[in-house]
Amino acid sequence: MTTVPTAAAPALAAPVTTPPRAEPILTGEPKRRAENVTLALFIGVPFVALLAAVPVAWGWGLGWRDLAIAAVMYLVSGHGITVGFHRYFTHGSFKANRGLKIALAVAGSLAIEGPVIRWVADHRRHHAFSDREGDPHSPWRYGTTVPALTKGLLFAHVGWMFDADRTNPRRYAPDLIKDRDVVRVSTLFPALVAISLLLPAILGGLLSWSWEGAVTAFFWASLVRVSLLHHVTWSINSICHAVGAQPFKSRDRSGNVWWLALLSNGESWHNLHHADPTCARHGVLRGQVDSSARTIGVFEKLGWASDVRWPRADRLDARRA
Repeated sequence: MTTVPTAAAPALAAPVTTPPRAEPILTGEPKRRAENVTLALFIGVPFVALLAAVPVAWGWGLGWRDLAIAAVMYLVSGHGITVGFHRYFTHGSFKANRGLKIALAVAGSLAIEGPVIRWVADHRRHHAFSDREGDPHSPWRYGTTVPALTKGLLFAHVGWMFDADRTNPRRYAPDLIKDRDVVRVSTLFPALVAISLLLPAILGGLLSWSWEGAVTAFFWASLVRVSLLHHVTWSINSICHAVGAQPFKSRDRSGNVWWLALLSNGESWHNLHHADPTCARHGVLRGQVDSSARTIGVFEKLGWASDVRWPRADRLDARRA
């Protein structure tokens, strides 16, 4: 079983490798219908915008201003997920000073993938039961036949978020629950969602000094950006656990999917991640681009990050398939 790491930031209690037996895996409190309706809207509306992006771009084009705002928002929120929510908060791949810790929690929240504590709890549970019973989003949930895998891929990609069961954060994220900064950012998630959606429109309107600039920026840098980032993130759950090269030994079906590497900021080098979850770099082989690892390296040089768990040759050799 893959366990959560023992390394964490100074402000966080060390993530537990064996959750307290007294705490159940699930909260026992099913999701309310209103939550699923809200979730469906946040998935559906941006996805419709993503589908409309090509004909819209063909009709009135994609201006450099909208492209720049969308790219910045994608990089900030995307690396907030990959560097912050995933490699730092979930796996403790490095230690961060308080400023960086808060910034990563805020940046990841701008991706609108849920509050940081809930995101981390779900992902730690995924590693505890990866591709086995108990995994919240394995594509192999229904079996190995083509119809079963098709159904499983849909479930792993988006269906699991509508599951009535909730991962218990007291079991899988007790360190984050004890951190006041993280709890505060997690509580402010609705406000950060509003900022993530409205900030591009405000920037577009101010830079163009027009309502049209605000509308086009909202379309490209809010709706299309959010939907694209969502589906890239969800593809790690679905596609990267169904196909891909497996140069390293892991206890699940995680694979490397090269064509997702750039958009996922290096997350799609998923096989090494499951073979060595606390490693700060996922793309460890020649030619494997990993912008998240590069970003962590910059934080380290600036003195904001320390004790980075960079890949070691002996650990890699021991995990080669």
